[in-house]
Amino acid sequence: MELTSPNLYMKITFILPPLNMAGGIKVVGIYAKAFADRGHKVVIVSPAHPKITLKQRFKSLIKELKWLSTPDSYPSHIDGLNIENRILAENRPILNDDVPDADVVIATWWETAEWVAQFTPSKGKQCYFIQGYEVFDYLPIDRVKATYRLPLKKIVISKWLKDLMKNQYADDSAILINNAVDHGQFNSAPRKKQSIPTVGFLFSSTPLKGIDVTLKALEILRERYSDLRIISFGIYEWNRDLFPDVEFYYSPPQDKIRDLYALCDVWLTASRSEGFNLPAMEAMACRTPVVSTRTGWPEEAIIAAENGFLVDIDDFQELSKAAQSILSMTNEQWKTMSENAHATVASYSWEKSILQFEDVLATAIKSGIDS
Repeated sequence: MELTSPNLYMKITFILPPLNMAGGIKVVGIYAKAFADRGHKVVIVSPAHPKITLKQRFKSLIKELKWLSTPDSYPSHIDGLNIENRILAENRPILNDDVPDADVVIATWWETAEWVAQFTPSKGKQCYFIQGYEVFDYLPIDRVKATYRLPLKKIVISKWLKDLMKNQYADDSAILINNAVDHGQFNSAPRKKQSIPTVGFLFSSTPLKGIDVTLKALEILRERYSDLRIISFGIYEWNRDLFPDVEFYYSPPQDKIRDLYALCDVWLTASRSEGFNLPAMEAMACRTPVVSTRTGWPEEAIIAAENGFLVDIDDFQELSKAAQSILSMTNEQWKTMSENAHATVASYSWEKSILQFEDVLATAIKSGIDS
């Protein structure tokens, strides 16, 4: 799909937390680059990472025999996009004077929503790009919930988030723009099952991602398949004490990730909470069936025994059982599920989502002018 020139030139500011390799940052980077490529003026503003404290250094020394130091820089999905990227010199809230005047300013995380709500009108129409429901025990829950009641134009990435804004926060105006997949990057030719049963998962040290559940399911699978091959990748270093024989790829190049998906007969994701779950969509684009907990986009897209399976949150036994169902299929049965998984995501495209997002911003700006 070819993107034509936009009808309205816009000055767009994204307000981000400290930059990293998280999926939410990746999605913002995709939109920011697309908008810049389409001729809009795009600026990204974020705080610096907090400095590593003396307490953290001693804790690391005691537990891991490693003395931590604050890196000079942190890799992120914003690197190399050729977009104006303003990183504050310190870790602090972003203030009005840190931000250029613009047509629209977009919060991307609960804390950034607090900051954006304090900006003057010259900074642009205020929007809130919600990629997850950030009501977590380690955060100030009342403050987080309050951000969903702020008079910011909400853009959400999944149906369950749109329903949540309506049902719990009485806001029926949130606009749904699904995340998508780059089919040029994430694809695979039709294939058979692997000669050795192979499962994959994305590793994260964040408890919400349910890695403890995944590992319990893998223990059961290992008992059933002594030759089981386990593949994983992630932006956090793997601790072999968790599970010794995982074939782990630390921060692999983006063009390597599709090969990892395509090596797997089934992709496991045991998240306790997800705004979307982009890796699940990427795996399916690479013709890999997915077994997922009932969270985020998989809950909307996966049909049991057709393109994967859904299981309850924290149910490692059902996670293992569903994976076994896929691994025990005949080649023809598996190929059918593989093709169904691929077909499920075929209609999702970043080109379509970019045009939707651009239209939402243009409409928000015009409504601000008209009022």
